[in-house]
Amino acid sequence: MLHVLQFGVWLLKLPSRSPVWKRREQAGCSSCSPQPPEPRCARATRAGRASNFTREMECRVLSIQSHVVRGYVGNKSASFPLQVMGFEVDSINSVQFSNHTGYAHWKGQVLTADELHVLYEGIKLNNVNHYDYVLTAVLEASARREKIAEGALERESEMEWMREAHTYRRKSEWLGLDVIQPGCPCEEGPNLRGDSLTKAITLAAGYTRDTSFLEMVVDIVQELKRANPNLVYVCDPVLGDHGSMYVPQYLYPVYKDKVVPVADIITPNQFEAELLTGKSISTEKDAVAVMDLLHNMGPDTVVITSSDLPSSLGDRFLVSLGSQRIVMPDGTISTQRIRIEVPKVDAVFVGTGDLFAAMLLAWTHHYPTDLKMACEKTFSVMHHVIQRTISYAHEMAGPGRRPSPSQLELRMVQSKADIEDPAIVMEATVL
Repeated sequence: MLHVLQFGVWLLKLPSRSPVWKRREQAGCSSCSPQPPEPRCARATRAGRASNFTREMECRVLSIQSHVVRGYVGNKSASFPLQVMGFEVDSINSVQFSNHTGYAHWKGQVLTADELHVLYEGIKLNNVNHYDYVLTAVLEASARREKIAEGALERESEMEWMREAHTYRRKSEWLGLDVIQPGCPCEEGPNLRGDSLTKAITLAAGYTRDTSFLEMVVDIVQELKRANPNLVYVCDPVLGDHGSMYVPQYLYPVYKDKVVPVADIITPNQFEAELLTGKSISTEKDAVAVMDLLHNMGPDTVVITSSDLPSSLGDRFLVSLGSQRIVMPDGTISTQRIRIEVPKVDAVFVGTGDLFAAMLLAWTHHYPTDLKMACEKTFSVMHHVIQRTISYAHEMAGPGRRPSPSQLELRMVQSKADIEDPAIVMEATVL
């Protein structure tokens, strides 16, 4: 105890330290600008590599997504890349599982709307509910799916999940999920059929029980926006794909009427964009019209992550499109629209959609008025992470063997340098 007390007295005798910017000003530092840190998120400009900022970035993100102990999905896919990019990340786990559901077994819990409210209230009571970004990708689930998530797979439900896996495939093609077909031989256990995507749908974004969770998320976003009108809400509106919904029909109005209107950046696939607007996409002109309708609903930035439009590079590529509206100083609106061709990969990954949303948040932060550059950076990060992952997985699996779910976990830490400063390997075309 004596040593502890002496150490405490020594600490009290330490001279007080002025902030870094103040000390530099007092010392007459000529190599830096003697400006105090801004009270809110400062947009950092870049000089050379991504880690070189002209001033320290102070940005805080509230991320409401799923969580796994082992592997990368939801918050595990989003938090590390955002932290590498200089963001502070506060995570609320809509799901907490041992691992993603592409494995033969998984255990865990699902957060309720009331539990979400309690967590947020704790943050609020301490007056630390100050955020610059909110990031969500929340998939609601019925009680039936909760039973499946607990590991009680029944044959009827299993077959339904296999059908849903097929519908989910199109959304995930650009993420490297193209060639895997429902019904392929399964390497995960004797009680499961189909590929790992059959069960991975639930954790693509994190799932909850009913409309109350989504509505609670909207309430939190609205309250945070009242406190900070500059807050940016990034949302992946998880609804379905390839003509089929994988959420209950009654959730559609919640997304359309409550979630999308408060979002600033959304990342739907073609089916979700069509569903939200009531308009179909069969040409590039149709896609532009749909993105304009989504702008009118609220978001300033729309990225259609995958579409059925033909690629000029052939059938081994997907077409993604983006649109960004910017209000100019004179009050006029400038719109930048882009198209990007994305190569498909013959493998199944989980967590790539969550990584994409996080990277789009980060790169639109650094390039707030240049969607072309933000998307090139985002898609290039995805390419590097996926290529590193698939190379490692094939090496571990051995010749002629399909990699297991554990071998296909994203090589996130190993991709740190590419996350920070990706070499541009995908160039977007301005429409």
